[in-house]
Amino acid sequence: MVRFTRILALGLALLASACGRSDEGALDIAIIGGKGDPFETSVQLSVAGQHVHAATTEGLVGLDAQGQVIPALADRWIVTDDGKSYIFRLRDGTWPDGSELTGESARNALRRAVQRLSGTALGYDLSQIDQIRAMAGRVVEIRLKGAMPDFLQLLAQPEMGLLYKGRGTGPMGLRKVEESAVLSMLSPEARGLPVVENWQQDVRELRVHGMDVKRAIALFDEGQVDVVLNGRIENLPMVDTGPLSRGTVRLDPAIGLFGLSVRNAQGILGDASGREAISMAIDRTALLAPFNVGGWQPTSRLVAPGLPGDLGTIGERWDGTSLAQRRSTAAGRVATWKSANGGQAPEISVALPSGPGGDVLFQGLSRDMAAIGVTLRRAKKGEKADLELMDIVARYANARWFLNQFNCGLRRGFCSSEADNLVAEAASAPDPDQRAALMAEAEAELTSLDAFIPFGPPVRWSLVRAGVTGFAANAWVFHPLPQLAMIPR
Repeated sequence: MVRFTRILALGLALLASACGRSDEGALDIAIIGGKGDPFETSVQLSVAGQHVHAATTEGLVGLDAQGQVIPALADRWIVTDDGKSYIFRLRDGTWPDGSELTGESARNALRRAVQRLSGTALGYDLSQIDQIRAMAGRVVEIRLKGAMPDFLQLLAQPEMGLLYKGRGTGPMGLRKVEESAVLSMLSPEARGLPVVENWQQDVRELRVHGMDVKRAIALFDEGQVDVVLNGRIENLPMVDTGPLSRGTVRLDPAIGLFGLSVRNAQGILGDASGREAISMAIDRTALLAPFNVGGWQPTSRLVAPGLPGDLGTIGERWDGTSLAQRRSTAAGRVATWKSANGGQAPEISVALPSGPGGDVLFQGLSRDMAAIGVTLRRAKKGEKADLELMDIVARYANARWFLNQFNCGLRRGFCSSEADNLVAEAASAPDPDQRAALMAEAEAELTSLDAFIPFGPPVRWSLVRAGVTGFAANAWVFHPLPQLAMIPR
């Protein structure tokens, strides 16, 4: 109980209690990406930027290692019966400069965070907010346009960390040592919390490095880094996913968007019928089979199937039709297009990430396209491709997130103002079934455009050395650094 109380006082929840390594020195973490990623301050953060920002800048709530919402600046909250009002009681404490943490100061910081994200995909999710009000003392109320069961998950995103005079409240402090981000747990009193004796015994320093995948894997193999984060499909073949690697390679059960986005609606892609033919030809199971990802389930839906609130009115496309039948139909459409265009076989270009995984995807897609008479060409670097891989992890498990990724305001390619209007209408719908029906209608509208060719959920992997605690695979592929800093006893 003493140990548990101490962790609570630090504002952290260490849910994994397995025996760990005895080394209490610094933990080295490599996050695949650019060298400067851990120090980003832009609106749209890289994976490294998200992890570091979340560690140094708390929001009202945060995420634990399992991806569950936990208290942060707010130590408790209530939700009104209609689901439209969230009332947060802030913890006792101060901002980094010693100023009192009040409902008014938190409200202002929250408004700035929301405003800063305006125009981004996350900003469209946050458009569900109607009002942010400061109540008596340390209380903040957020009123929504309509009920949103996943709202706390949205508030827990790294970008929703609250700044006061440009500074966050921790729980970790950041300093730059050469090209590494060194993160150290702040003392409870530095965070405006009660003094805790010997708190340093429970934590260790983290050294976070942004680097390319080859160097990250090499340093992990050499024992120089303990954790590698942000592995993706394009570099999965670079690590061993066989039985002997069990416990080292960790695959996250991610949800999100993974497929091809139409960027250039010309040629065979010039109408929905041709775009659908491309989608019909893809053998999704065979496409991912070389990656040996256990449990991966293909889908032809834009919105991940089986999410909470899914009415089941939209199923898999071409259900009951075999791959051979689909390809026969698609080949007929290609032949018709070819006949109307001087007898020349259609050629389309695709932009895929570099790396052995990207090569595997290209080989599989090329075979699928050849089966219906289409030539697939890999786009050169900097070229505007006809198709581009879209590979994004969801922030919360609701159709709203998926549909907002195609909002016309993002200018990501094909979109539908009608679908956007349906999503906006769903925001204020009082009845859950009515909201779900409007979301399903929006999905059907976007599906009819065939502007996105889904494969299934994204693939994400990490390398975790045996004995490292505080890491857990989760659907959001977010691994809080403060929990990795905790030393198990």
